[in-house]
Amino acid sequence: MAKKKSTSKSNDSRSIITGIIGAIIIALAAWFGVDLSGVIDTGTGDVPGENTGGNVVTGNVTGINLQRGFGAEARFWQVYFTEPTGSNDTSLYNGGVDEPLASAIDNVRSTLDIAAFEWANPRLNAAVLRAHQRGVTVRMVVDDEHTDMDSDGMINELIDAGIPVVGDERSGLMHNKFMIMDSTIVWTGSMNFTEGGSYRNNNNLLRIQAPQAVTSYQAEFNEMLSGDFGSSRSESSAANFFTDEGTQVQIIFAPEDDVDVNMVNILSLAEESIRFMTFSFTLDEVGDALLERSAAGVDISGIFEVRGSETSFSEMTRLFCAGMDMRQDGNPFTFHHKVFIIDESIVMTGSFNISANATTSNDENQIIISDPDLAAQYIAEFDRRMAESRVPDGLSCP
Repeated sequence: MAKKKSTSKSNDSRSIITGIIGAIIIALAAWFGVDLSGVIDTGTGDVPGENTGGNVVTGNVTGINLQRGFGAEARFWQVYFTEPTGSNDTSLYNGGVDEPLASAIDNVRSTLDIAAFEWANPRLNAAVLRAHQRGVTVRMVVDDEHTDMDSDGMINELIDAGIPVVGDERSGLMHNKFMIMDSTIVWTGSMNFTEGGSYRNNNNLLRIQAPQAVTSYQAEFNEMLSGDFGSSRSESSAANFFTDEGTQVQIIFAPEDDVDVNMVNILSLAEESIRFMTFSFTLDEVGDALLERSAAGVDISGIFEVRGSETSFSEMTRLFCAGMDMRQDGNPFTFHHKVFIIDESIVMTGSFNISANATTSNDENQIIISDPDLAAQYIAEFDRRMAESRVPDGLSCP
């Protein structure tokens, strides 16, 4: 493409009450019209484990060692969390979560599809160029403003090498951050493919090896590659709700799917706890759902990126004033997670900020996984970031 205008309370992994998990999973499945009678094993099989090196390790989970960051894997998933340096010194930018991602790119043999809101990581850029040079079919869709397509940005090194790059060329954002490798593996999460995303900002990166996940993300990628961005697309297929190795997974895309409505429906199932980490949270309907669950006795706590958290649009003040444990992050750079953890068993993550723009105009993805082992990893990250956070000071409550 030619160059264009720039346009927990605890770190312990606890067993989940069997009846609650079964009820949540079956109710969630019923909401989406999936009959799991006789299929769901309502026992978790969890063995409480120690937090070793920042990773919650149980009988089902293996820790992944990183010099700078945290990782774990079980069954069909791997999850990574950044450990920000707190510095602009790029000599410190080693050993982070971009290294296993670059290594995975180096192992691609056939196809590599990338949806990138931003692209500014030399390690990833070099890995993609190597893939292209050894004959891998590489294709990209990008937000044409935030990838600096009309400057000397790294995206132009890929364009000049002959890699097809399609920009969205619109005011809404192509805000996805995912890769599909060899039609077998999807990487997604909150992390932009930049050095800052890997070494300055708090992010999570999720690797999924499941055929149905590939099918879902591939269909979304193909539509964008054809130039179909924003609300013109049809709703996602019901096949985006599936079970893999006994684990419930749902994948949804904005703006064609009602991500906000879906979130409210799932949050309304919470019976014990909701934890969240959010860069932007301005949707009243999601705030309303938390207020309702809190009134019903659900323990709710959350961490907000400090920038914008005290504006009239943010949900932080009214949740704080309702007595919930709301905090502001401690990262001098950016707290970039978009995560909800429900009843220590359901994880929502992806690119989707809890905002009107994410709902109505941006291209976004959210993946929802019902797995206590995975939830334990996100709870450990929540606890790490809660330890760095601060209680908002000086808020005026009615």
